Amino acid sequence: MIADSAGNKGQLGLLVEACNRDFRQHDAEELKKYLQYQKTFKKRSQSKERPEEVFPLLRFLPADCSKPGYLKAQMACQEQGGLSTYIDLKEIEQLDNLCGSHKQVTQMLRLMWDREVYNALRATVDGITGSAVLRTNLTVSTTPVRARQFFKYNLFDGTLGRMVFSYKPRGNRDGKIPRIGKFSEEFYQKLDEYLVRLDNCKGRYVVRQLNRLIERLANDMAELGDLTDNDCLWDMGKRCLISAWKAGCIMWALNNMTWSRPMGEVVEWLVWHDMWSKYQVLGDMLKEGDTSTAEASKSIPANMLEDIKGNTFNEQQLEALRVSSGKSKEGTKRQLRVWVHRGLISFDETTGLYCKTEAYLNRKR
Repeated sequence: MIADSAGNKGQLGLLVEACNRDFRQHDAEELKKYLQYQKTFKKRSQSKERPEEVFPLLRFLPADCSKPGYLKAQMACQEQGGLSTYIDLKEIEQLDNLCGSHKQVTQMLRLMWDREVYNALRATVDGITGSAVLRTNLTVSTTPVRARQFFKYNLFDGTLGRMVFSYKPRGNRDGKIPRIGKFSEEFYQKLDEYLVRLDNCKGRYVVRQLNRLIERLANDMAELGDLTDNDCLWDMGKRCLISAWKAGCIMWALNNMTWSRPMGEVVEWLVWHDMWSKYQVLGDMLKEGDTSTAEASKSIPANMLEDIKGNTFNEQQLEALRVSSGKSKEGTKRQLRVWVHRGLISFDETTGLYCKTEAYLNRKR
């Protein structure tokens, strides 16, 4: 969640707490037992028999969590049948205190998203040795400036693409202050019903309607990448599609394993909102690596075919447009071939001009 200061980002934390309140109660009991073990361990000298450590089964991990502590928590969840954990951070700077340095954190973020197996081997008895699948849900709130500082050196290594962005633009100065209320008992009862459905959904399923939707959106994303001749957009778009597909799977499970058209509309909105949010906050950095904020939203990849005035044009017009957009003129012929292959334009050998096809002109905008 990205919004300016005093942008009401705190509402996200309230929803997270509501969804994880059973984790909170469970972890409180586990931590009491572990604190008692630590007290007993410290009181006894090395000559006396010390109690065997049993690491607590924690589900809602604290923001200040060391890398060994995080790995122990994942190993405990792995032993209980592959349970998942949740981390909610109020500020993105807290990520750098999670699992070590910034470089280690970004590596862990990529492994979490991919649900990879993390293996650790230490030569000492006190070291952590073991392996676990990283099943962690993570939510972070921050401002555009802090987000730009955090992702400055991780724009093209896959970290940015794996993180789902939701940007809330600055609103009008209307003089109204947001008020925070309390969730009703009816809300909690309904929420618990959905959480039970999610917990009971086990096994392997194929949601064909969702898969077909993602395939169509993937083609739209590829077409947009060709229209803008932007590889970065396409690379990030692929992971935006996967993140939205995961959200669609959850909605399908919550809706009694039934697919509906409104769910498809939400999935499609999630894809494009994620892409839009990233280019609103980091657009200029994705294009040139600049760190200024004023030009960020102006650097969104443009539809070059749309920028060409009229329905017919020649190769020199596209070449001039590419040069003015900071692209090389050597890629003009390739871009024309891709557009022809996709049925966006056709070539008239009589006039030597390219013409926008009816399919392109009548497509859904």
